Amino acid sequence: MRFRATVENVDTFAKIVQSVEKLQKRCTIKFAEHEMRIICTGDVNEGGIQVWSQIKVSSLFTDYRIQSNSNNEITISMSSEALLAALRSAAASSTAQNSSTSFTTDTQVTMKLAKKGDKSVLSLEITGLTPMARAMTVVQHIVIDVVKHADVERLKEPMCPEPDVHILLPALAKLRTVVERLRPLANDGVIFRANHNGELQLAVTTDNARVEVGWSGLTNPTMAKDPSSQNTNTDDSDAKDPAEMHGVLVSHKCLLKFLNSHVVSTTTIACICENHCVILYVYIGNVADAGGVITYYIPAKFDDGI
Repeated sequence: MRFRATVENVDTFAKIVQSVEKLQKRCTIKFAEHEMRIICTGDVNEGGIQVWSQIKVSSLFTDYRIQSNSNNEITISMSSEALLAALRSAAASSTAQNSSTSFTTDTQVTMKLAKKGDKSVLSLEITGLTPMARAMTVVQHIVIDVVKHADVERLKEPMCPEPDVHILLPALAKLRTVVERLRPLANDGVIFRANHNGELQLAVTTDNARVEVGWSGLTNPTMAKDPSSQNTNTDDSDAKDPAEMHGVLVSHKCLLKFLNSHVVSTTTIACICENHCVILYVYIGNVADAGGVITYYIPAKFDDGI
């Protein structure tokens, strides 16, 4: 089993890991010949939110080499916090220029599987020149567990009904600000709903108050079976009533965790399965030529009608 690659876009890789690091303390990464998947499975104590990302190798790596007896696929489990810290260190090293112990901007970051004693590790090796023109190498080791093939086979994405509505979300950074301000009233969750007229609503309810925040003029995109090949043309489906709202009550905490992906998102499409879940596709780069898709599954907080 061998794996080695040059991390060409360290900053993008760090942002992807940052967007999932808040979900769980450990993540699973599956390396294959043409794509990498980062997976966070749901935990009841965390609201059941899951992440299944699909990222093109070419969008992050060069000199990518992988070899295994499992169809040239390698799956590992590791601390997402440790991976983020290592990537941030590499990103900082590739931009820092003012310290005698830092690199110039001309650095190379190599990621590979290795052994350290009796432990398997994922190593990030940062090589470059200091401002004093001295060669320097810094190595970050992250302890990993290699996932057995039988356990990999048990990793399955959630089964969901056909969505009732798809909608292109506003900028996630702005949406995050709104959701944060709803926090004091959101103990019972946030109603997340939309219709086929390009309208989106977030609502919270207490015994004494109800607050709704709405957007209009959004796009209802046409969705293909493969989310990495979407377009954002207006959906021409013949819905019986385009104004009818379809929604789901979700955990405020889960919604905020998803919104951490604002650091990497350029386009995000929400697919609402009424009273069941909301599926959110966060695109890395432009939709037409996305470097990957991070898919979030947020389950309904409970099955009461909304």
